[in-house]
Amino acid sequence: MPAVWPFSVFESWGVLPHERAASYPCDGLVDRPVVLFRAVAIDAPSPVVFRWICQLRVAPYSYDWVDNRGRRSPRQLTDGVDQLEVGLRFMTIFRLVSFEEGRSITVDSRTRLFGRVACTYRVIPVDVSRSRLVVKLLYSAPMSVRGRLMGWMLPAGDLVMMRKQLLTLKTLAEHHFLRSAVA
Repeated sequence: MPAVWPFSVFESWGVLPHERAASYPCDGLVDRPVVLFRAVAIDAPSPVVFRWICQLRVAPYSYDWVDNRGRRSPRQLTDGVDQLEVGLRFMTIFRLVSFEEGRSITVDSRTRLFGRVACTYRVIPVDVSRSRLVVKLLYSAPMSVRGRLMGWMLPAGDLVMMRKQLLTLKTLAEHHFLRSAVA
C-alpha cells in the first residue's frame, strides 16, 4: 500500500476550487504527475502581473540565497524580458514551452535531482485593478532512491520556495501599479 502524504496545504496553497478544476497548458506534459497548485491575490491589473511573471526569465524571485546564488532578484522591470518565444530560459533550469500573451507562461524542466517538472503561471483578471496569479505544477520524480526521496520532499520544499516567489511578485506588482497610478 502506498504511503499517504498529508498533502492539503502542500498540494494546494491559496488556490480556489474553480482554479484547481480548470485546465492549464501544462496538462499532459508530464506522465502520471504529482500535481501541486499555488495561488495569490494581487491588487494590480493583469497586464502588470503578467509583466512581472515575465521577470522569471532573469531571476527566480524566491529565496535568492538558495536559488539565485546569493544575487538579489531585480526590483525593477527589465527591458525586453516580456518579448517571449518558445525555448527561452526561465529561472535557470526551465525552458518556455508555450505562452498566451498577457495570460500565461508554461515552462518545463528535466533534471536528475527533481526529474520532470512542468508548470503554468496563469494570470486571471478579477477586475480592472485586481488579479489572481495561479500556478499549476506537475512533476514526476526519477525512480532512483534519491529521486523518490526528492519526489516525496518536493511538495513541502516547493511550497516554501514558491510561496516566497508568489508573495515577492505580488509585492513588486502592487508597488509597480501604485507608483504608476500616482505618477
